[in-house]
Amino acid sequence: MRTSSHWKRLAVAAVAALTLAGCGLGDPNAPENAGGAGGGEVTGRVSLQTWALKPKFTAYMEGVIDAFEKKHPGVEVEWLDQPGDGYSEKVLSQAAGGTLPDVVNLPPDFALPLVKQKMLLDVAGADPELEADYVEGGTAAYRFAGHDGTYGYPWYLNTDVNYWNSELLTRYGLDPKKPPATLDELIAAARTVKEKSGGEVYLMSRKPGLMDFADAGVKLMSDDGKSFTFNTPEAAALLDTYRGAFKEGLLPKDVLTETYAGNTKLFSSGTAAWTTAGGNYITSLATDNPSLAPKVISSPAMGTPPLYVQGLSVSRATKNRATALALARWVTNAENQAAFAHLTSIFPSTKASASDAFFSKSDGTNAGDAKVTAFTSLATAKMLEPVQANEAIKTVVNQQIALALNGQAGSKEALDTAVERADQLLKD
Repeated sequence: MRTSSHWKRLAVAAVAALTLAGCGLGDPNAPENAGGAGGGEVTGRVSLQTWALKPKFTAYMEGVIDAFEKKHPGVEVEWLDQPGDGYSEKVLSQAAGGTLPDVVNLPPDFALPLVKQKMLLDVAGADPELEADYVEGGTAAYRFAGHDGTYGYPWYLNTDVNYWNSELLTRYGLDPKKPPATLDELIAAARTVKEKSGGEVYLMSRKPGLMDFADAGVKLMSDDGKSFTFNTPEAAALLDTYRGAFKEGLLPKDVLTETYAGNTKLFSSGTAAWTTAGGNYITSLATDNPSLAPKVISSPAMGTPPLYVQGLSVSRATKNRATALALARWVTNAENQAAFAHLTSIFPSTKASASDAFFSKSDGTNAGDAKVTAFTSLATAKMLEPVQANEAIKTVVNQQIALALNGQAGSKEALDTAVERADQLLKD
């Protein structure tokens, strides 16, 4: 029961114009990584490429880089920042032309094509402390089926939590303090809302997808990453459940069409009483619908929380490996990540961040409660969709799911077709 929205890419957008005062950009005298994460002298010139951080985060990044250069006299960091649009194509062009920066900001799906071409360094092999210092979900995101190794330092993270319109829940006979925690409970509650609202309000407002199959324990891909495997009886049973809910009128009719607005928009408009979104959603909702925001309560995601990851990878062709590894470590260390998270709506990926009160303690507001719920969820969050499932593949899957839900195809038939077509797209 996941939502799809632009921020899942974690292309950074600030929620407030804050200054860097007091945030801390790493102690240049700290002993961390003396000699470099992978051994060897930390010196010389390296390049670092980020994705759409200028101009909003220029001061932050320059502070992080200046502190690194101060810690390691003789090091010079060239910072490159690419615009948001066309970034994947830019990285592939750099790789093909032999100009891939030493350290490059890559989400896992952008990293995979370079891993296949053996262009990224196995940072776990080069840095034995990697697994000990970063959360498991973050490092697991950079381990790819059919390829040994870990190909990125997790940089910053996000996840989904549930948001409920407490006013609507109360109005239609539900207890906001005990919101649904399973699919069965959600469907039962959706039935209550439909009956008591006369069909004017929905609780459920989206169809299932690949993440829902994964959350139900369905294996989505083969171990070698070369074929999809989600056409299982368990996945078919999940589609059957949703088809029953759709037929019963528990979901909007246009949820299967191109006119579907999305569950966060339906929630914001008051048409739906539940949505999923990131840990900062109430803050943004306060701008979009200030009268609704105070009425919203949060709860943990149903099942396994989904994980959305950005990371820093190291070019296998770097001529300054020790410095590149040390820089990737520095940018992603607990203190620098915490400073970044104070400026925008992301969460750090280091285990040391678990004790940071900024993330782990609420200020008593519903937005603060949601932030803590999201941060706590990161300990068990996982990437639920395989990175091989690109937009073309997800489009094919969603089309077949829609056919199953409206009764134009049997659930198993739709899944068989989706797997067949998705496998063909993998080969193209």
